[in-house]
Amino acid sequence: MPTRNSGAIAEISAVAAPATALSISNQVSIPLAEVEIQAIRAQGAGGQNVNKVSSAIHLRFDIKASSLPDLYKERLCSLRDRRISSDGVIVIKAQRFRSQDKNREDALDRLQELVRSVAVTRKKRRPTRPGKTARKKRMDNKTRRGRLKSLRGKVEL
Repeated sequence: MPTRNSGAIAEISAVAAPATALSISNQVSIPLAEVEIQAIRAQGAGGQNVNKVSSAIHLRFDIKASSLPDLYKERLCSLRDRRISSDGVIVIKAQRFRSQDKNREDALDRLQELVRSVAVTRKKRRPTRPGKTARKKRMDNKTRRGRLKSLRGKVEL
């Protein structure tokens, strides 16, 4: 007869299983083996804890050597972002939280967000011209404003 505790332990172990890939879309994912994560000491305020605990995360992801589709690679490399080096390596430093695990999760979320941002195809802009009514209204406003300014001149008696 199973006890109540054995079910709870099995449930906890199923939830705590680490992910093996970072999901970008239904078809695209980044294996975590391609992401280099290193724990470093955080900068800034925090007292003695900052000086002795490596809670910040330094994430490096090589775009060209990754298993991403070519479309993603091209768009990421052409993206003007300070987190992407000229060699095509994404460098993310996460030190927002005190916990190393939360910083790791934050860094992976930011990488996921960056890669997802290039997946969206933006609608091409069609240049438009102002309509006839808009042009007439603009000219009327300019005329009215000019008349108002002309009243600011010297008063002659």
